Amino acid sequence: MSTKRKNKGLPGAAKRPPTPRQAAFECIEAVVYDSAYANLAMPRILASAGLTGRDAAFATELAYGALRMEKLYDAVIASAARRPAEAVDNSVRIALWLGIHQALAMRVPAHAAVNETVEQARRHAGVGAAKFANAVMRRVTERDADAWLAVVASGTSREALATRHSHPEWVVAELEQALAAGGRAGEIEELLVADNTPAAVALVARPGLVDRDVLVEAIEGAEATPLSPYGVTLAGGAPGDIEAVRERRAAVQDEGSQVSAAALVAARTVESGERWLDMCAGPGGKAALLGALAARDGATLDALELHEHRAELVRDSVRAVPEGVVSVHVGDGRTWEGGPYDRILLDAPCTGLGALRRRPEARWRREKEDVAELATLQRELLDAATALLKPGGVLAYVTCSPVVSETTAVIEGSSLSALDTPAVLAGLSGAEPRTFGTDRHAQLWPHVHGTDAMFIALLTAPA
Repeated sequence: MSTKRKNKGLPGAAKRPPTPRQAAFECIEAVVYDSAYANLAMPRILASAGLTGRDAAFATELAYGALRMEKLYDAVIASAARRPAEAVDNSVRIALWLGIHQALAMRVPAHAAVNETVEQARRHAGVGAAKFANAVMRRVTERDADAWLAVVASGTSREALATRHSHPEWVVAELEQALAAGGRAGEIEELLVADNTPAAVALVARPGLVDRDVLVEAIEGAEATPLSPYGVTLAGGAPGDIEAVRERRAAVQDEGSQVSAAALVAARTVESGERWLDMCAGPGGKAALLGALAARDGATLDALELHEHRAELVRDSVRAVPEGVVSVHVGDGRTWEGGPYDRILLDAPCTGLGALRRRPEARWRREKEDVAELATLQRELLDAATALLKPGGVLAYVTCSPVVSETTAVIEGSSLSALDTPAVLAGLSGAEPRTFGTDRHAQLWPHVHGTDAMFIALLTAPA
């Protein structure tokens, strides 16, 4: 899709009160034209429109679902319109994505999906576009979702899988390879389904700042997470309304992310006075959890971030941690000279292909060529971290990607020795070590563990 904005509605178009469907349209426009992140753009749009409760939830599911399923919906458009989706005007194509998602995935009555799509096309592209949208949507609503899948994505080929579950084909190939490497060959369809299932909201109760059991008791429908000893799963609602979240004693954080930071601390007994480093600390979730644990155990943490605006996010995240425990620095981990450290978290920049549940546009933002470039950076950071680690120290190499080139292929070249990461995670969670993998590193999966696909390898330097 062209990223050049053609218009923002037709001149003289009648102004209407903001609706959930219009909010969803504006969110996708921001993603397409402004390279915005949907999870950051949507809250601003909802606040500006004054949409809350069910209206906000409807708008969010509509926008995120349409963004996730872009590849499938383009195939449906191409079949129903008898022309490539890329040939359709941007505004009309966005309206059709939203209309198709309502009709095929949200149980919106067919007539409502058609009428609302036609109205959006008219507002943004004119009468002719509205007539075209009407014809396409009427063809779309002649079939249900299963029937459309049989038309545009039948069979078991990788191309069919990629279309049916709306992933770039190269991403499907990488995920298949990663599953096979972890002894999970044949689970690709379950993983792709999980990628398209919105993640439950999880909170981290930062130890020493708020007790997890207190949060569970205070929040209706909340439950303790099974893997992280600090996690709480919410049944719904707005996390920002929770007092502990506003005060940064708790925060929204995926359970896999919590586990990856907690594992660094649980790997060995902490001795008072230890120095820790979070090498790529922005936006600060893991740094805040490490900071809380450091305060509890008598350690200190340097939180290093390359970009000043992200360093500011780290400062905000750690503001509830006792003063003097966490120091936030702006710098490049590859040239940092603040060592040596007893423990280092290297949450390396990666493709993010393990977090597709919560970032609906992310799968369309990456290219296959990105993998090699990022792997080079990951190796450089790991080499630098190794040089900063004390003899006998522990390093956690973490990515929110399961791609082999970003995970096992990176640590295989390390001079550090592998610790038994699955055993450490088993100690944190009470689960069996084999739950996390059969090697000395751990791989979490959305369809198995209900977390982002976090890769965690605990490494140590010779004493």
